[in-house]
Amino acid sequence: MKRYAAQYVITGTGEIMKRALITVDENNVITGVDDCGANFRETASTPFYNGVIVPGFVNCHCHLELSGMKGRIGRKQGLARFVREVREKRADDMADPMKPVRQADREMYDSGTEACVDICNTASAFQIKEESRIRYINLLEIFGIDPSKAVRRINEIIELRREASAFGSPSYITPHSLYSMSVTLLEKVLDLTKGNRVSSIHFMESEAEKELLENAEGPMIESYRAMGITKEMLNSRVKKHTVGVRELVTSSGNLILVHNTFISGSEIAEVMKRGNTYWCLCPRSNLYIENNVPPLDLLRDANAEIVVGTDSLASNDSLNMVDELFALQQAFSDLTLPVMIPWATFNGARAVGMDDSLGTIKPGLEPGLVLIENVDLANLKLTVHSRARRLI
Repeated sequence: MKRYAAQYVITGTGEIMKRALITVDENNVITGVDDCGANFRETASTPFYNGVIVPGFVNCHCHLELSGMKGRIGRKQGLARFVREVREKRADDMADPMKPVRQADREMYDSGTEACVDICNTASAFQIKEESRIRYINLLEIFGIDPSKAVRRINEIIELRREASAFGSPSYITPHSLYSMSVTLLEKVLDLTKGNRVSSIHFMESEAEKELLENAEGPMIESYRAMGITKEMLNSRVKKHTVGVRELVTSSGNLILVHNTFISGSEIAEVMKRGNTYWCLCPRSNLYIENNVPPLDLLRDANAEIVVGTDSLASNDSLNMVDELFALQQAFSDLTLPVMIPWATFNGARAVGMDDSLGTIKPGLEPGLVLIENVDLANLKLTVHSRARRLI
């Protein structure tokens, strides 16, 4: 048996325990959680940490295979330019293209990530994820705005699913976004995803994508022209985000909407009619690309189920979940750890259907334990020096 104690324990559901004692067995399964308070007594057999212990994090949106692109894309250029640069630079030669992927996986684990929803465009990272201590859920991403190529795109994603089936992580086909797919392709994907337990879609990340859908205008058009996409091809497009997500994205299982940077209150209400919807915030990626953050107040007012992701190292400086929480706290100063930790743990576990094993510190679960150090303990807020490290 191993025991851990700290100034505070936040269980994952928002419960706060002061000077709590956590006991785990040899398999790192929680066997006891005792709220000792003033009765806690330090002993040689129990390490006591001057910080906050929380469950392992659930990163609800990542692109691990893009880890080699760190620092290669310009900041604050807007989504249209970002997409174009990713496309142009992704194929650049590297001596060992998997080295940064392995490193990113290790760093993500060491900083407390227990499970990760990872977007896959290729099979390149499957073996690394198979060997990882992180529990991955692979979302096999499909896109294609040219309706005449829809069948080819479907054949490609079916082949990727076949390759994924050789590995242990669960894998599901998922659409990239409404702005990057024709209605023709979305309808075909809808048929392929009827049994999904988890799906995601990049959603309202920029004003430019809304302008493209509604008017076939704006900076996204220039990016598409560089790809050989004509305005005529765009005739087969969704005209409205809320209609697209309600009618052309599978109603099966849980849906993770990623980014939501430019969504309105009325659009939130319309989308929430779907049910089983989780709103993934990736604030540092949004700041990197669009220099903006999602309307968190609107989401909270609507009682939206919020989860957190890191996006990729193409649009971020790390895959560290505490850094994402600190970015949210900087943008919304009323946020505290008891409010944010459930988003990064329990809600994420529910979104991926793993809340029976992780996301909460309680007996019978194996959530991992993470220590957040250098916290403002008086107010339970993160500081610029806050860091997370894995205990188990």
